[in-house]
Amino acid sequence: MLLISCPNCGSRDETEFHYGGQAHVAYPENPNDLTDREWAEYLFYRDNTKGTFAERWLHSTGCRQWFNMLRDTVTYDIQAVYPMGAPRPDSAGKPTAETGTASLAADSTTTGTAAPSISGTSIAPTSTGTIAPEGATK
Repeated sequence: MLLISCPNCGSRDETEFHYGGQAHVAYPENPNDLTDREWAEYLFYRDNTKGTFAERWLHSTGCRQWFNMLRDTVTYDIQAVYPMGAPRPDSAGKPTAETGTASLAADSTTTGTAAPSISGTSIAPTSTGTIAPEGATK
């Protein structure tokens, strides 16, 4: 089991927490202007990184607060725990030049300017018209 250090409560057993997905996902600036495909990409397409990955976690049986964690998905090594709205630190625990997309507003978890781009990924439409990710069942 993992021992997760909540920024508010200290170290607790992983059974007290719930995984919330990828951290720093930009909310579309004008969601009503998105096509169905763009909205689906925002909702369902996330990175699946092997190695260091920024994640959102909820301390569901403790303080019930959201926070971000930088964790290695191969070794489960927790490299950093930081509050929502703080920039993503590098693997040594220092904030990076990237400012992140999270808002410091109490009523918001993320902000952003655009929907995710699919150019250069395996989900981009091909000349044959298929849009399934590489390796997906047809």
